[in-house]
Amino acid sequence: MAAVPTLSYSSARTYQECPLRWKFLYVDHLAEAPRGYFTFGRTIHAALEELVRPMVVPVVRRAGGKESQRTLDHYASGRPAAGGTATSTEEEVLEIYRRAWSSEGYTSREEEERYRALGAEILLGYYRLLAERPPTPVAVEEHLEATWNGIPVHGYIDRIDRTTNGGLEVLDYKTSRELSHDEALRSDQLSLYQVLVEKNYPDPVEGLTLYHLRSLTSLRSPPRAKDSLDALYNRLGEVSDGIRSEAFDPSPGRQCRRCEFQSRCPEFRLVPAPDQKYLADLVDRFARLRSQEAKIAGELERTAAELHRAAERAGVHRVPGSRAVAIRRREEEWRYPLEEVEGLPRGSSGEPLFRLDRPEEVRRFIRNPEIDPELRRKIADSGRRQVRWYWELEDPDAVD
Repeated sequence: MAAVPTLSYSSARTYQECPLRWKFLYVDHLAEAPRGYFTFGRTIHAALEELVRPMVVPVVRRAGGKESQRTLDHYASGRPAAGGTATSTEEEVLEIYRRAWSSEGYTSREEEERYRALGAEILLGYYRLLAERPPTPVAVEEHLEATWNGIPVHGYIDRIDRTTNGGLEVLDYKTSRELSHDEALRSDQLSLYQVLVEKNYPDPVEGLTLYHLRSLTSLRSPPRAKDSLDALYNRLGEVSDGIRSEAFDPSPGRQCRRCEFQSRCPEFRLVPAPDQKYLADLVDRFARLRSQEAKIAGELERTAAELHRAAERAGVHRVPGSRAVAIRRREEEWRYPLEEVEGLPRGSSGEPLFRLDRPEEVRRFIRNPEIDPELRRKIADSGRRQVRWYWELEDPDAVD
């Protein structure tokens, strides 16, 4: 087994989409193809960090090991005054933007200029909001690490603000075209950031926000409840287990259209020239046998049904032929549609105390004398018997 990987939101999502792509990126360290919209996002984030960082008032964080807590003396920046920004004119904002700009990944000069104009509009609008309603950040572009019940996790958090109640609000910038409040409520990224902040800061997380930069809109949601965080933890556990066991099979889907590793992926790799004819012949043979299989399966099913009806009319279960003896067998199964039964005993999670898909467990429950007789009768009465007939073939010359 490989070592337990340290997971970020993006790396976990990559593995969930395609384990093989995860391996290409995080084990083989292959470079992703540059894309303009990724470059644009990084540029805007860098400019926003430079705009907001002078407003940060650091707070104490939890410390690892035997330390108590970090103090403000640990921060090289000292304790700047709250309120205001480092820039006083819109021209300085545009100068920050110019320094941060990168032309990497854009497909044309026209595309680059379109993004450049959009970014200037976003940053100037954001700057005006900062001047009008200055936030109270305690950290920007903060890299946090933690171990979550055995799973190492980390993330870069765009901004952490102090709330009016003295707690913390986690904020993540988004440059996407559209963003809904439902996405803020369901965002696994915000959920993981909540865990990271709670494990690194003594103050409680009181809110989570996706900030839509194109509309300068805050999409706020309350902190995640325990069941939501438990569900995320289970998903991260599956990712961690898969990586440790080196399960790196490809998972083809819509994401393949934008994957730059198709030439390395067995789902898309071309058959080598020396093997083309041999493998093509095997495919043709397999396809021919598969079509015959479907035809034979249908004919077999129809013949068995006709034999069953004829044997039932004759009242026999054993039918000799010239090459074999067909023996009619019966298979019986009970099903309990327990959604029709009221008053079933349930556990703390609301699930029945026995498996509904296992009739043997239901029957053991019915036979338990410690259970209320009326409830046992209701469950027993809900049972439906299903009978399936099938045929076995026996060699007529076989001797016991």
